[in-house]
Amino acid sequence: MKTSVDLQNDSISSLVLRLAVPAMIAQFVNILYSIIDRIYIGHIADIGGLALAGVGVCGPIVTLLSSFGTLVGLGGSILMSIRMGEKNQKRASQILSNSFLMLCVFSLILTVTFLLSKDSLLMWFGASNITFTYADTYMTIYTAGTFFALMAVGLNYFINCQGFPLAGMTTVLIGAVANIVLDPLFIFVFKLDVAGAAIATVISQMMSCFFALFFLFGKKVPVKITFGNYDRHIMSRIIYLGFSPFLILASDSIILIVMNTVLQKYGGPSQGDMLITCAAIAQSFLLLITGPMLGISSGTQAILSYNYGARETGRVKRAERVILILMVCFTTFMFLMSRLVPHFFVRMFTSNPEYYEFSSWAIQTYTLMIIPLGFQYVFVDGLTALERTKTALFLSVFRKSLYVAGTLILPLLFTAEAAFYAEPLADGISALVSTCVFGLIINRHLLRREQSL
Repeated sequence: MKTSVDLQNDSISSLVLRLAVPAMIAQFVNILYSIIDRIYIGHIADIGGLALAGVGVCGPIVTLLSSFGTLVGLGGSILMSIRMGEKNQKRASQILSNSFLMLCVFSLILTVTFLLSKDSLLMWFGASNITFTYADTYMTIYTAGTFFALMAVGLNYFINCQGFPLAGMTTVLIGAVANIVLDPLFIFVFKLDVAGAAIATVISQMMSCFFALFFLFGKKVPVKITFGNYDRHIMSRIIYLGFSPFLILASDSIILIVMNTVLQKYGGPSQGDMLITCAAIAQSFLLLITGPMLGISSGTQAILSYNYGARETGRVKRAERVILILMVCFTTFMFLMSRLVPHFFVRMFTSNPEYYEFSSWAIQTYTLMIIPLGFQYVFVDGLTALERTKTALFLSVFRKSLYVAGTLILPLLFTAEAAFYAEPLADGISALVSTCVFGLIINRHLLRREQSL
């Protein structure tokens, strides 16, 4: 079996499947980091429910931290793929060198910033006096391992964009398998509870990080990590290209933070912690869908960027069609699963009857518009891969703005539970807008690329 792909000559259908499927699997198992933690934490004797609520508060912050890896990794890999399509290996190497330095700097800044401000952030993000202890324990340990998390996420994009999807998948699988093994060991055998879950996650991310570094310093890849040739213009370009997908992930975190705050406020002392716990369970199910969706749309960006750089616009169009078909097939399947299996999923987290019924309802509500959301993912990530960053950014901001507005307004008009309808409302409207915008601009944009020197 070939372990690499030819982005210029392999058939489009083959390329999409060979890049998308490993990326989907990688994203799926990456989501397992947080879900496995939550499953085990939810079953800790006596404190499971409250501990799960505390870790649920940490979830958005964890996503926010790792989104900086996507900012550099995705932005840099898109730019590097375009240069590789132009056969400019020297500039491609310089882009990877600058990206590696940026990941190191971001890791240091984020670690110091979050360790100094975590106490106030956790209370602001929805922790109660009861759940703060669990949230603080988990967040302190996880933040200390920020370097490994950012490196594992960011460097993996540079493995995939060079045509090594199986190695990219292995980077994530190593961490996921380690997490599955280490979680029960640290939580139950060593009796470290929430601290054990955090330690297991950091060790797992460390292993993924070491594999990615080993691969990109090795002989197998055409473009290796080097040092020097740093350029502020290249760094700003990397941030510019990566900002739209970064905003998607970072604003997801902000929205979850807003959601937790709203549920705590309108749910009150009697229901606030329960609603946050159920939201954490429902969000875990949603991540099992949106993670692989991101794998499809971002994992195949190298095809678009490389052929865009090579001015093979016909291949770009064919790739977008195949990517969209794959996305619709996957989201349709997961929509059906959300109707058939939510109760089985919730049982993995809790046996509390109140949590059980409400979490199942929340899952079905969150996923009402998951099929249209697939169009949003494909078109926004496609525009980003083709250097239409401003357009992609507008579409991302539009969806997130709708989501935040719904989260804030719906509970004010109705009840705390109405906040769960903000997700499908934003997904449906933004998918329609993104489809119209993409259809209007794509042909003209690719024509300009064909005519450029």
